[in-house]
Amino acid sequence: MRTDVEARLADGTLRKFGEGLLEHALSAVAKGIPADVADRALAGAAIDQKVLSRDRAQGVFKQTFTEFSKRTVSKSRLDIGAQKMREYADVFARAEQEFGVPAPVITAFWAMETDFGAVQGDFNTRDALVTLAHDCRRPEMFRPQLLAAIEMVQHGDLDPAATTGAWAGEIGQVQMLPEDIIAYGVDGDGDGHVNLKKSSPDAILTAAKFIQSLGFKPGEPWIQEVRVPEQLPWEKTGLQPGMTAGDWFALGVAPRDGNTSNSGLEASLVLPQGRKGAAFLTYPNFKIYLEWNQSFIYTTSAAYFATRLAGAPPYQQGNPEPGLGDAEMKALQTRLQALGHDVGKIDGILGSGTRAALQKEQLKLGIPADGWATPGLLEAL
Repeated sequence: MRTDVEARLADGTLRKFGEGLLEHALSAVAKGIPADVADRALAGAAIDQKVLSRDRAQGVFKQTFTEFSKRTVSKSRLDIGAQKMREYADVFARAEQEFGVPAPVITAFWAMETDFGAVQGDFNTRDALVTLAHDCRRPEMFRPQLLAAIEMVQHGDLDPAATTGAWAGEIGQVQMLPEDIIAYGVDGDGDGHVNLKKSSPDAILTAAKFIQSLGFKPGEPWIQEVRVPEQLPWEKTGLQPGMTAGDWFALGVAPRDGNTSNSGLEASLVLPQGRKGAAFLTYPNFKIYLEWNQSFIYTTSAAYFATRLAGAPPYQQGNPEPGLGDAEMKALQTRLQALGHDVGKIDGILGSGTRAALQKEQLKLGIPADGWATPGLLEAL
């Protein structure tokens, strides 16, 4: 026999949407959300085929670091970012005082995610989450986000029919998922709501609190451009632990800004396009970038962007060897997989897993193990 709540929901506007939405509504009610709120939040929900298309076709990170960073860290964005830091100086000061996160770090994410709120996405958030919670590669990830969105409806912070955002359910100027908005949302303008779409103070302070939760350490660097010598134990490069900045300095790695005061911090030497391209030391604070977005190219670009906003010069591009096209990269991943390496999905993206596998094979071949995929390496394999 059905409970009164279940009968009410089944007989109401949710009835025509089937057992899936009814299950979500009941889960929301079990969390303490009123039945009429759950009913209103899901009424009119529909599967969005465009969301499914986007979920299955992500290709932006097939660009090289140089291509992606030059496009995203533009003069226009740097100028607007500086202007935003001046305009909201009091809000940024509060963010650093309360959460320990400096303005350049927040501003770089703000720029990278939405061009400071100009491009926030036009997908209906409720429908995007309903779609991903039902017909997706990762439904277990998105079902809690749908429940959180229903809770936002209860708080008056989400209009199920009108709120729009990214295809994967992120909302607002810094593109955050509903669970994170509920957990870390800050009412920066004092209107009684957390509105990341329209309120820049809300977006800035919520981002700061979220970044703090990821483990950001006040007063410490996140990334530092360096010059590398001709000879290094290249197999130790990449996002792996075990070295300090001082260890790298002793091997001849030289900070471009001359600052060696962070010698005692753990540091990784990352070479986005191999030993002949740009080079950076990443510090423990870099881990928050990897938590924000797991793409190596995005995270390195975002961290570099923040250093530019903090006053660093453009990086030295160097003269990296030509990389691989999409088909060649997939062929390389397939070959690495056949050799017993776990490179994840064969997607044509030179991610951290593929780079680590490459280094092992480069070491076997007796060539510098810098993790950069070149036509010559593909031929050698």
